[in-house]
Amino acid sequence: MLIRYKKSFEKIAMGLLSFMPNEKDLKKLQQTIKTYESEDCWQLFLWKEDDIIGLAGVIFAEGNNFEIQHISVNPSHRQQGIGKKMVTALKELYPEKTLLGNDDTASFIEKCSSEQIDLGSG
Repeated sequence: MLIRYKKSFEKIAMGLLSFMPNEKDLKKLQQTIKTYESEDCWQLFLWKEDDIIGLAGVIFAEGNNFEIQHISVNPSHRQQGIGKKMVTALKELYPEKTLLGNDDTASFIEKCSSEQIDLGSG
């Protein structure tokens, strides 16, 4: 289930963000979290099953686009379709918008779109 980030999730969010290639440095991580907390067009979502195991951060651009800036899944939960579920949930949450990726996330987004998973909609 996709839930919105709040300050009480800061440590878990920073832990998940640290798995992103460009977010290894603590100062960079703190700045990224601060940006998600302070900029209205930056939204951070967490994926919760029994525990919080994934994270997706998006930027709402002008027009009808939004871009996945960060997407990360706890390593012990990878290869289970969690990332694809997050992408699908974001698309369903904002059906009027076009989902894009950045340099770090575009190939994953394209892979998700081409594999179109069924989340029990039938």
